[in-house]
Amino acid sequence: MSMKLDSYFGLFFLIFFFAWFLNFPAEAAVKKYQFDIKVKNVSRLCHAKPIVTVNGRFPGPTIYVREGDRVLVNVTNYAQYNMSIHWHGLKQFRNGWADGPAYITQCPIKTGHSYTYDFNVTGQRGTLWWHAHILWLRATVYGAIVIMPKEGTLFPFPQPHGEAKIILGEWWNSDVETLVNQANKLGLPPPTSDAHTINGKPGPLFPCSRKHTFTMEVEAGKTYLLRIINAALSDELFFTISGHNMTVVEIDAVYTKPFTTRVILIAPGQTTNVLIKANQPPSRYLMAARPFMDAPVPVDNKTVTAILKYKGIPNTLLPSMPKLPAPNNTNVALRYNNRLKSLNTPQFPAKVPLKVDRHLFYTIGLGANPCITCQNGTQLTASLNNITFVMPKIGLLQAHYFNTKGVFRTDFPDRPPVQFNYTGVPLTANLATTSGTRLSKVAFNSTIELILQDTNLLTVESHPFHLHGFNFFVVGSGIGNFDPSKDPAKFNLVDPPERNTVGVPTGGWTAIRFRADNPGVWFMHCHLELHTMWGLKMAFVVENDRSKDESIMPPPKDLPPC
Repeated sequence: MSMKLDSYFGLFFLIFFFAWFLNFPAEAAVKKYQFDIKVKNVSRLCHAKPIVTVNGRFPGPTIYVREGDRVLVNVTNYAQYNMSIHWHGLKQFRNGWADGPAYITQCPIKTGHSYTYDFNVTGQRGTLWWHAHILWLRATVYGAIVIMPKEGTLFPFPQPHGEAKIILGEWWNSDVETLVNQANKLGLPPPTSDAHTINGKPGPLFPCSRKHTFTMEVEAGKTYLLRIINAALSDELFFTISGHNMTVVEIDAVYTKPFTTRVILIAPGQTTNVLIKANQPPSRYLMAARPFMDAPVPVDNKTVTAILKYKGIPNTLLPSMPKLPAPNNTNVALRYNNRLKSLNTPQFPAKVPLKVDRHLFYTIGLGANPCITCQNGTQLTASLNNITFVMPKIGLLQAHYFNTKGVFRTDFPDRPPVQFNYTGVPLTANLATTSGTRLSKVAFNSTIELILQDTNLLTVESHPFHLHGFNFFVVGSGIGNFDPSKDPAKFNLVDPPERNTVGVPTGGWTAIRFRADNPGVWFMHCHLELHTMWGLKMAFVVENDRSKDESIMPPPKDLPPC
């Protein structure tokens, strides 16, 4: 009898253990990457030049992870420049040490030194990207981050047969750092790029570029996912594919309500996932991108192209050219952005803050400060609330964590010092700004509403703003001056798009909301590299909560010294 009981208990234990094993969550994987920063000679547009790369590749390698994974990227710097890498769009909860912007969350990795970025990918899935976050080195130091859903979890849209990355970038024939340094001495912007690129290649419309053309092969009747990234330094871009519709399903690694379009608009720093069906007569079709600019500002307005080729079609067949919107077509841009909505399902809810603890209003302005050595006696500059941000000599996160005095102040104003008709006639007098390393202190878990208002100081212009450490909800936008008595009534508080980078329209405003639930020092800046360099940036200091689990982690032992 006891032997029978023992066998029953043994069987019961095996069944119980098997059921527990099936329900136990799979342990997160650890993904390790080695990034060697090295200089390599690269040829484009009949010009060869040395560029800074990761592992000799341009663009750099793709980081492939699954939601829930831990990632270790060891960066070793063999180039002559200091280096830091930003993992654009990853929230880095409590872990600003892995965020990457030089002199904000770390001092840069010096030549001959290494640093391991160690972070978890929690609660995010989709397409993000990484790039250098010092000087203008992200002109060539960038790549994709592909975060797959957890094992066994499907996309909330038709499963594609295949996928491709479309990374939009820029190319200068001359050395970018040399051009920037020369322009700074004159107090002027550097020249625009010589070409845009798709996956580092300008395409067949440019000289010496037949072999520098990206080609994607598809099978008739199949559906494909395109992971589109704007890694350009200067331009919002229209993107289209000849003869094919695109269905937008994700922006900035957040699922959207699907909608079909012939053209997308994507600002520097943003990502967009689209589905395309290979449902046209088998042939060769061009993908194309060109800047959107509806302000009197010079841009590289040439068209970059790549090829969508149906399987079995010979390369001798000339591809058909798509029709892109005019570069200044504001209506197409506004219509597209107004169609973006969060998916907002029980599985992927849009947790929009409905109650706001703190209202912020920041004006975006260009300006000019006196400069004896500059060409016109002035240095062009940029500001938020008339403050041109001055980069510190040590990392702001270190200064905050170790309570180092004299590095920054926490008196960044919640509103501009002077109210005026922000988007009226161009203002060309009194363009001086104040300078300082001034941050805004924010209570942990408080809810923030921020209005970003463009101004006509020198000129109106569209500005793509990126906030590190958070996603935010774009609850409203408009042309002209924000009206606090009327505009909030039109806010979308149900399913607004959730992003990490948003374009403030030319001569207009954008309203965002977010919950400050990530302690640390978090950079916010225009993602046009010129404007960032000119001081169009600031940072939030989000305070610790009472518990250790809601406070900044201690710094890693290999954090680069200053």
